Amino acid sequence: MRFDAKTLFLFALALAAGCAGEASAQALYEMQDVETRWASPENPTGEKGRGGQAAGGRKGSPTIPIRAGESVVLAEARNTSGMVRRIWMTMPDRSPRMLRGLRLEMFWDGAATPAVSAPVGDFFGIGLGVMAAFDSALFSNPEGRSLNCFVPMPFRTGMRIVMTNESGRDLPELFYDVDYTLGDRHPPNVLYFHAHWRRENPTTLRRDYEILPKVSGRGRYLGANIGVIVNQAEYFNTWWGEGEVKIFLDGDAGLPTLAGTGAEDYVGTAWGQGRYSTLYQGSPVADEVSMRWCFYRYHVVDPVFFRRDARVTIQQIGYLADHSRGGFFREGRRLYRAGPGAAEMDLTKDGKFERSDDWSSCAYFYLDRPENGLPKLDAAEKRLAGL
Repeated sequence: MRFDAKTLFLFALALAAGCAGEASAQALYEMQDVETRWASPENPTGEKGRGGQAAGGRKGSPTIPIRAGESVVLAEARNTSGMVRRIWMTMPDRSPRMLRGLRLEMFWDGAATPAVSAPVGDFFGIGLGVMAAFDSALFSNPEGRSLNCFVPMPFRTGMRIVMTNESGRDLPELFYDVDYTLGDRHPPNVLYFHAHWRRENPTTLRRDYEILPKVSGRGRYLGANIGVIVNQAEYFNTWWGEGEVKIFLDGDAGLPTLAGTGAEDYVGTAWGQGRYSTLYQGSPVADEVSMRWCFYRYHVVDPVFFRRDARVTIQQIGYLADHSRGGFFREGRRLYRAGPGAAEMDLTKDGKFERSDDWSSCAYFYLDRPENGLPKLDAAEKRLAGL
């Protein structure tokens, strides 16, 4: 039997959630014993027969406000299994302050701590508090003014999705849909979806940036979106992306099992990084004037499974070439060659050097438990600094 590319993609997504049955060739036209629900401002609880009550059903409640400091439950299900299948939202205020200041959290099966905790913009696949059009397998922003998530998120006994406004100013309107099903029968190997955001500004010389700090359990690393703001005061307009991605699996210590060959290589391009988006890899922001990049890589067709633990890092290594060395001579700067020790670099020669920039990331993974033990989300002031 032959399958088209879309069917193969659905099969890969189903494997991520442990629900291979969802991806059979007949899935689109087979009846399933589940109930469909939409949580939205017109039916916040997703109850049967309770949608669109306001203004006599004539679009009386399409949005909700979230005042500064307020938390709002966007969707909730209790005492039932199910699957979050799609999340969409938009708001008139799409400034960096709002995209980084709104905190999105998701709790599975009554857990005390969230499996997902991230700024809303970063969670939906793009970093640095910007809106840019892109289209990927897991997230999209079709025209640069909305946020979409298609990652399957199974739960066994309940779920709760919460938005908290930590921006310091009121959000007058939030439009959203959380589309989910109830009563899904999950096999024992189904995993919980998690997302973890972090930022280092600046990173530390010769210490690799952690995209995903060590997480314990059985699971699957799904990928990340990453943001970089180049430290132009220190490194001018030099290329920043020579660092290799390292994925440490199941007890790896000094050296990883999986090692890439460079930042732009990891996201499927080469010799620099322009603006592009594809299903599993892309760079929605590539600004060589402000020296800011946002890029993503999703391990859907190339799964990364772990059975004990996982940790994901990327090196901060730049490249000095003839067109970019002048500023270092003028300013009398020093660079340190990439490699063992801390040898000073000969500025008359091309080569790789250690550097320190502003890095942030949102990592996505599945885990065999609803809590991950990772550090809490940084305060809004740290998330917003310098944007």
